[in-house]
Amino acid sequence: MIQISNIANGIQTSFTRQLFNMAKEYDDVIDFTLGDPDVQTHDAIKAAACRAIEQGKTRYSQNAGLLELRQTIAKYYNRKEGLSYRPEDEIMVTVGAMEGLYLCLLAMLNPDDEVIIPAPYYVNYTQMVAMCHAKPVIVDNPEVTNLTYRLEDIEHAITPRTRAIMINTPSNPTGRVLSQEMLAGIAEIAMKHDLVVISDEVYKCLIYGKQPWKSIAHIEGMRERTILVNSLSKEFCMTGYRIGYVLGPSEIITAMTKLQENVAACAPLPSQYAAIEALGSTENYSKDMVRIFTERKECIVSGISAIDGLTCREPDATFYLMVDISSTGMNSVDFAIALLKAQHVAVVPGITYGKCCDHYVRIAFTRELDYIREGVKRIDAFMKGLKK
Repeated sequence: MIQISNIANGIQTSFTRQLFNMAKEYDDVIDFTLGDPDVQTHDAIKAAACRAIEQGKTRYSQNAGLLELRQTIAKYYNRKEGLSYRPEDEIMVTVGAMEGLYLCLLAMLNPDDEVIIPAPYYVNYTQMVAMCHAKPVIVDNPEVTNLTYRLEDIEHAITPRTRAIMINTPSNPTGRVLSQEMLAGIAEIAMKHDLVVISDEVYKCLIYGKQPWKSIAHIEGMRERTILVNSLSKEFCMTGYRIGYVLGPSEIITAMTKLQENVAACAPLPSQYAAIEALGSTENYSKDMVRIFTERKECIVSGISAIDGLTCREPDATFYLMVDISSTGMNSVDFAIALLKAQHVAVVPGITYGKCCDHYVRIAFTRELDYIREGVKRIDAFMKGLKK
């Protein structure tokens, strides 16, 4: 009998994936679970990947990624964010943002170290920390009812074992952008207690309206203690290309690069050449994203708001909508499973993102308008059926 490690046994399949897998049982399902947009990658980016394959650029790159890509990322961040990073030792390319997050944790944490994760939080954070033999400390206050968290709760959770705070702004699942005041407060806590901030910023490309955006790395004293994690998955609809990147102090990037050699060697080379095209072109290949998802956002928000018994707050960013189901008296898991069985609509239970979200479900509005309208119609029928 093969022995399975305690770490592997302790990892649970997320409710996101559980509902996604359950949805496969139905031929006519409306699947609102995964954040995988249906918008196609721009033809020029596809062509760059194809050219790399045709030209035989299908071998290994440096563990940190092609220097040309790292140089492109440096120029892109300087142009877009006004932040300067050295491509030689302050930037690395990863197999998606997921691997970037994991490698930075693995590079920082020793057994029993702690990482503070404020709820609502991205579902994989806690298990990534556990996979490093460290302890995720979830700041989850059910009394906070506005899908955000309080600075005092974060500071109260700090112990001598705390090494980092993980933040995600714009947020998956809530679609909210942390205010500059909140970022300043987190920065103050980090500097006071000598902590690192891991900032997951993959959705900053999809902010609606005039919501201001500025990374926590801009705050004085934070660049040297902030690790920025980003991806091409959402900005350029390249989820399957598996290209992410990390920007941070040279000591963390150097450590991550050593780990990369033993985890994945490097990101796929054709995908790296596609990334060079996406980030380096003077044409804005992601310009239609905000327009497309603004239409979808307005469709889902107006549709859900018109359903008796459900409420929602329009997201500031992302393609996620948190729907308040508290009027039903059901918890989020029971609601999601009942909705799937009754109307073949798959949503994610809010408990996935923390106890503070157990009277919500998350909808990913990543599909075309007619698909969204059909989903709303079925949810409406489900809610009406609860009252009979």
